[in-house]
Amino acid sequence: MRLMPCVSSLSLMSILLLPACQRQENPPARSEAAPAPSPETRPATADDQDQAEARAIAKEAYIYAFAMLENYNTLYKQVATPEAPEYVGGFGRFRHYSELYTPDNHDVVTPNNDTPYSWAWLDLRAEPWVVTVPKVPEGRYYVQQWVDLFTYNFAYIGSRATGNGAGSYLIAGPGWKGDKPAGIKEVFPSETSLVLTLTRTALNSPGDIANVKEIQEGMKLQPLSSYLKTPAPPAAPQIEFPPYDAEKAHSHDFIRYLNFLLQFTQPTNPDEAGLMARFAKIGIGPGQPFDATALSSARLAAIDAGVADAKAAMAEKAKATLSSNGLFGSRAFLKNDYLTRAIGAEKGLYGNSIEEAWYGGYVGDGNTLSMIHFSKDALPPAKFFWSVTLYALPNRFLYANDLKRYSIGDRTPGLKYDADGGLTLYIGHASPGKEKESNWLPAPDGPYSAVGRVYGPSRAAIEGNWNLPPLQPVPTPTP
Repeated sequence: MRLMPCVSSLSLMSILLLPACQRQENPPARSEAAPAPSPETRPATADDQDQAEARAIAKEAYIYAFAMLENYNTLYKQVATPEAPEYVGGFGRFRHYSELYTPDNHDVVTPNNDTPYSWAWLDLRAEPWVVTVPKVPEGRYYVQQWVDLFTYNFAYIGSRATGNGAGSYLIAGPGWKGDKPAGIKEVFPSETSLVLTLTRTALNSPGDIANVKEIQEGMKLQPLSSYLKTPAPPAAPQIEFPPYDAEKAHSHDFIRYLNFLLQFTQPTNPDEAGLMARFAKIGIGPGQPFDATALSSARLAAIDAGVADAKAAMAEKAKATLSSNGLFGSRAFLKNDYLTRAIGAEKGLYGNSIEEAWYGGYVGDGNTLSMIHFSKDALPPAKFFWSVTLYALPNRFLYANDLKRYSIGDRTPGLKYDADGGLTLYIGHASPGKEKESNWLPAPDGPYSAVGRVYGPSRAAIEGNWNLPPLQPVPTPTP
């Protein structure tokens, strides 16, 4: 019930008392039915309280589910949709991209354009899988980022984490209790039985593609039984994937998708047992059916209101989130902060953990020619390399331009540093002039976002003591 201001409350009380006195002195000739109390003044009923609770749970559950829903969008296209251009061939197979991303690639929003991607999904229900990597030449950066259905980064293999040497590693699903097999360098346990690797291999120049291909082709995936040369266990049941529909996934029907995905997160993390019991009150549970048409209008309205509340909370959080610090990592790192997990997925699905890569960025309008100026002592602090990549808004895909330049950084051919050792980059729809085009990142004639990435960031960047300089308009020359 809404609380009213004190003056209004007193006035209302006076009005209510006055007719009672009049009835004692001058009883009315006939009785009349009292008007029904308005929703704002009537006492809350048990049903009101039930729907208010459903709304609160729906808000919490949608925020919890958001990153998983974005992840499922990729999973459905890459594993369950052979006709999709993003299809990788099903579970247990690498699909390697040996060239840089272009505006035609829509596998994921805000794609990294520095390192060609290799994608693979594993189904760990029947048994663990072994990933084998080749020896990678020193000076060549690569990383295998392993992500679970929650979008937690649960394992890293590569230049920073394990070095550039050859080796085999075990990816194990929830509940696997085996010993580390001979020849396996490390076992990486996952909380979910469906997992993804987004592998990145640095491409140093267009003429470097053959070297990247050789490294990619040396990466192997095989079930543990195949690696050990033992009989395979019984196959897991076939998965019936619900078709991904973005509109439904971000409405009350998010519950249907969440229930499907929760089947592959069993057993439930002990930290979430109470949360799952609460979610069950609105029909959320592993493998449970969800039919919105079977709900009462009041219950459906409560869930819809909760989804709207969640989207509003995410919008507020997004406005205040200006860097990647704290957005991506393991469950232990994120400490079950589901709102932060959701914002990470919204701003850059499959972002690396901070120790692997630092992210920051800008939002601008290409109709204004802008610049980013790094002083000599504040250049991006990268152990491996750094870049700034531009995306058109609102789709967050690479922007098509005549230069075919989608990112710029310390490996960009012809990049010109200032006379004092600093660096000035230009972003805009119009060229900054021929003498500055080597440092120009073309933008649409409208809104864009530009994402800075620092691979192997310094401690100063990780701890927030280094940040990108501001995006500033290029001064107009004085006539």
